[in-house]
Amino acid sequence: MMLEVKHIYKKYDFINVVEDLSFSIDKGSICGFIGPNGAGKTTTMRICATLLLPDFGDVFVDGNSVLSHPREARKQIGFMPDAFPIENKILVKDMIEFFGRSHGMWGSHLRSTIDDIVDFTNLGALLDKEFGALSKGMKQRAALATTLIHDPQLLILDEPAAGLDPRARVELRDLITSLAEQGKSVLISSHILAELSEICHQVVVIEQGKLCGEGNIRSMQDAVNSEQSKLWMTCLSDPEMVAVFLEQQEDVASVEVEDGYIYFDFLGDLEKQSQLLNQLCQQGFKPIRFSEREVDLEDVFLKLTEGKVQ
Repeated sequence: MMLEVKHIYKKYDFINVVEDLSFSIDKGSICGFIGPNGAGKTTTMRICATLLLPDFGDVFVDGNSVLSHPREARKQIGFMPDAFPIENKILVKDMIEFFGRSHGMWGSHLRSTIDDIVDFTNLGALLDKEFGALSKGMKQRAALATTLIHDPQLLILDEPAAGLDPRARVELRDLITSLAEQGKSVLISSHILAELSEICHQVVVIEQGKLCGEGNIRSMQDAVNSEQSKLWMTCLSDPEMVAVFLEQQEDVASVEVEDGYIYFDFLGDLEKQSQLLNQLCQQGFKPIRFSEREVDLEDVFLKLTEGKVQ
């Protein structure tokens, strides 16, 4: 395991921000870390990055305890906070060099490493620009470059896609995928669940500092889907009238109408689905499309959490 979080607690003002939280990340795996605002994600990530001490419990990075062997752990960690604390006037090239020197890198080794990082993050045209003059997407690239400068094996990325335009998000996603292909492990938090589902091998869901669920995305989707089917349909009749009818059916829940499509959860088996479709026809609603939609990461999130805050 590259990262093992074992029964950590963190309390502020008598409130347990993180409570008995445990999970692990395999080497070379991208793990999505999700939860409502105030769930304790940033606190947990800062503990994993050795920037905060837990009140109880421990975190192991490639076998090294962040409590008893923090220096060894830090060598393996690259932490990118949601807001990168850097002076706006500093040039990008000086910023990357500063972080390299802070990790004890000098001379030709530092120069060759910077060249490799700049090439990987495509920052060559921006090296002589001030950090504050960069777009949000380019700032994130520069921040990622400083995070990678010492070749860490565990990347902890706190909301790296926040505020990025669609193109910048795709480019960042490609960089993260490439890093995992190089064998690096990634713990990444984001509220853009659709994008996490495209790159993550596993997911950890927390709420009020407690673990709600973890595992690979497919198994968690299957677990949600085994309890209920996510269906959609269109009819020649008024969809609002169809929705009223569906809401009265025993096995139907969460009926929504959007742009003529009717979405609902169905608790019955395939036989009962067939019976429902037959009822719709008998009622004269004239269904023309009736299908099951795949459970996504957003469905998993909504199923496992209740929207509670600390």
